[in-house]
Amino acid sequence: MDTEALRSFVRAVELGQLQRAADELGVTQQAVSKRIAALERELEVRLFTRTARGVELTLDGQALLPHARSIVTRVERAVTAVKPGSRALRIDVLGLRSAQAVVLHDYWRAHPETELDVVTLRVNDPRVAVAAVESGDIDASFRTVTDQTTLPPDVHMIHAFDSPLELLVGPRHPLASARGLTPPQLRKHRIWVPGIAPRSEWAEFYDQLATDFDLRIDATGPNFGNEVLQETLAGSADVATLVGARDRYIWPTSYDLRRIPIVNPTFAYPLSLILPRTNVHPGLRAIINHLGSLPTPPDSTWRPSWATTSRSHHGRQQLSQRTAARTSSTG
Repeated sequence: MDTEALRSFVRAVELGQLQRAADELGVTQQAVSKRIAALERELEVRLFTRTARGVELTLDGQALLPHARSIVTRVERAVTAVKPGSRALRIDVLGLRSAQAVVLHDYWRAHPETELDVVTLRVNDPRVAVAAVESGDIDASFRTVTDQTTLPPDVHMIHAFDSPLELLVGPRHPLASARGLTPPQLRKHRIWVPGIAPRSEWAEFYDQLATDFDLRIDATGPNFGNEVLQETLAGSADVATLVGARDRYIWPTSYDLRRIPIVNPTFAYPLSLILPRTNVHPGLRAIINHLGSLPTPPDSTWRPSWATTSRSHHGRQQLSQRTAARTSSTG
């Protein structure tokens, strides 16, 4: 199938007129008309009906559109993947205060020449992020699919880094003066983590954490955001929460909140990076190398059963080598 015909079809739909599509594509309106006519002959359907305002999709055209967009995106991705610097590297993070965003910011500060577009998909189901990587909407996503056998064949997941957890409490909490806490010391204390979404990776994480250490993790109530959570902690004598050691939080000094490390074992949230198996954006190589250089938690660290650190680290090395080899061959 002629990808230029599909591109002309997609642009005509998005712009609503064949002439505007032709102007953007740098060809004549007659060329666009011929491409779409050839596509209609090949598919044996009509894709457009003409109106006084331009063109409108038929039912067959509506059915074709999402597939055509996907094909065009993949072709563009394949072309730009071998042109370093041709477009920004687009990476999805869970939130702009999350450990993933902090790590990317640290990398960018050391390499300000990097064209980096950090986005937040704001979805709880990691399969949505997988679909965005698969379609080429984003280049990579800091998400985890806990059952890797469900990943599509053209999408790959590697271990990114481990994020140690800390207990966050207010000054009136009975554990507020501790410099470090062991898991048994957390038992019977209410650990409030609002917003644990079903089907999310963190729902599985907290389920296993609570089961393995007999913790009282409370996910009840609506999630009104970090500011409300911090305000609640500041005034409470019995509520605590868990935060990532690298997560960026800011609160008024009057709150006097305390971040207390958890040790023997350390609780580690394993963060993964989802990316395509082929046509990987060249900019990811340096990011992956940076992730591999991050400090690791101590040996006495707890991770959930679905964390496959050693195998994923091997995958990260293989990916870095493949990306390096391709970049060298195209440079």
